Amino acid sequence: MEAAIRPRRLRMDNRTRELVRETRIGKTSLVYPIFVEEGKGIITEIEAMPGQKRYSPDTLAYGLEEAAKTGVTSIMFFGIPEHKDELGSQAYAENGIVQQALKAAKKDFPELYCIGDVCMCEYTSHGHCGIVKGDSVDNDKTLPYLAKTALSQVIAGADMVAPSDMMDGRVRAIREELDAAGYVDTPIMSYAAKYASAFYGPFREAAGSCNFKGNRKTYQMDFHNRKEAMKEVYLDLEEGADIIMIKPALSYLDIIREVSDRVAVPTAAYSVSGEYAMIKAAAKAGMVDEQAIIAETTVSIYRAGANILITYFAKEIAKMIDEGRIG
Repeated sequence: MEAAIRPRRLRMDNRTRELVRETRIGKTSLVYPIFVEEGKGIITEIEAMPGQKRYSPDTLAYGLEEAAKTGVTSIMFFGIPEHKDELGSQAYAENGIVQQALKAAKKDFPELYCIGDVCMCEYTSHGHCGIVKGDSVDNDKTLPYLAKTALSQVIAGADMVAPSDMMDGRVRAIREELDAAGYVDTPIMSYAAKYASAFYGPFREAAGSCNFKGNRKTYQMDFHNRKEAMKEVYLDLEEGADIIMIKPALSYLDIIREVSDRVAVPTAAYSVSGEYAMIKAAAKAGMVDEQAIIAETTVSIYRAGANILITYFAKEIAKMIDEGRIG
């Protein structure tokens, strides 16, 4: 049977079913992003994101254990390689940094649900999310590299892959690559409506992808546009996306609501680094109650229609659920 759209992918195990339930604020709907840096003995505070750290594969267990103790069951991995080149070869290398992290996570914490971020910006010497030709990213030339990256992550242990590059046709390319290798039941969570946002600044420091020239506006979306988001969403669904993501979250609650109302797949939202950093900075300055702001913004994202929340506050939210402050 050849089918890009297989609803059963999201029913194959209990962790996936819990992750995509449509109505609840619970720990199983939280995804915690974590940064893994090539090397040894690394536990480094990320200056732009107080409270967040980079780990090396040999210290990753500390970060995963801390998350697991709060009840967070899903982790999204971002890698910082030692070597970068024009083709982003470490993104799809058998022993690339995310691949190392996935293997370590599955060995030490088999109960965790592991999601691989599929992109090239952390791995390319030019810092863009694909293969650069002249002064722009070559969309079609990039697709095979993204597909190889996704497959390498799944082989290393990823339960799900999440392409974040915003190249046209990348979901189809990844779906075909995974299916051909026998991974027909591995879900794809597409960054379908990813806007060219100023809220990404702290992440670029955290992931070491600040070195790009120009901007990413030729592939990430114009934040003035609403209808274009639905076009991107429908295209990704046609290509086989199992979950649709909107990024960022707080400035795009209208998009989360519209997508959630109009599609029959789970809707994810990514509360990004700039949102996190603003709350931390305001709280440090004594201007807001940090816990209250975390609770209110979290509820707003779910209220808008998100079924899954990717957030650097995942551990704090999990504790609030235990305390009955949010739920």
